[in-house]
Amino acid sequence: MIEFPTTYDDLDVPAGAVVRSGGTDLQERLRSHNASPTIVDLTGIEGYAVIDLDGQRVRIGAGTPMATVARDLATSHPALAIATGSLATPQVRATGSIGGNLTQHTRCWYYRHPETDCFKSGGDSCPARSGRHLYGVAFDRSDCVHPHPSTIAMALRCYDATINLADGSTRSLDEVLGDGTDATRDHQLGPGEVIASVEIADGWPDERGAYFRSISRFEAEWPLVEAVVRARFDGDTVTHCALAIGGVATVPLRMSAVEPTLVGSVLDDATIATAAATCTDGANPLPETGYKIDLIAATVTETLERLRNR
Repeated sequence: MIEFPTTYDDLDVPAGAVVRSGGTDLQERLRSHNASPTIVDLTGIEGYAVIDLDGQRVRIGAGTPMATVARDLATSHPALAIATGSLATPQVRATGSIGGNLTQHTRCWYYRHPETDCFKSGGDSCPARSGRHLYGVAFDRSDCVHPHPSTIAMALRCYDATINLADGSTRSLDEVLGDGTDATRDHQLGPGEVIASVEIADGWPDERGAYFRSISRFEAEWPLVEAVVRARFDGDTVTHCALAIGGVATVPLRMSAVEPTLVGSVLDDATIATAAATCTDGANPLPETGYKIDLIAATVTETLERLRNR
């Protein structure tokens, strides 16, 4: 059964139902992980896929395709646009939505297997912890050991984003994502709560951005580690910056402790090396994820070098 509301006033998500935006994640879960066949399709809601550039903040409708964000915000919010335009494939970016990317389910093999239970599928353990976790976390802070799957969430860490829900309430990004310690959930939205839009502040004047993902094959792969940075310069000197990394913890991590190293610098090799090394502070990898320590430093180094060369 599929329901098609046309306004948020008409929106009602019955208990146990799932919502569909682009559907790129839902279609797989319907096949492999027993997602509910009761679906509320959001694509007909007025304004659901609109970017509003008026005012002091930019409002991105939750149904806005990722390809649209990558195109329309390339000048004003380059870090978000580059990250969005680099994930998945052109086909997925043309269909997958911002809200869907934020609320997609973990990509863990065990969660996705229809005959395996874990904390997120109603079980009482994490089979990846004692099993295969090659793509797991490098910052082990939860009973679940698989990284948060959203590149968009990582990029929004750098933009102090707020999330507007369909019921008219507003949450911070931190409130929606949680701190990553809840092994049973990918986000902290309650039953029936639906993202209507994402808001971010106007970009900095002459803002620059860079993004890089380390992957295990040439393209169209989930990142082992990814990093994004936005910055403003006065000549060659960084005056403002925000840096985040993903693929390494159960939530994307804002590198606030590293940013003071970058502000006031000219992004010389020594500064970049110091910042990249500091990004691994506090890491406690699993037996199979120790390689991510070196990969974090290498990924951040590449991202900052790309920023310097823009």
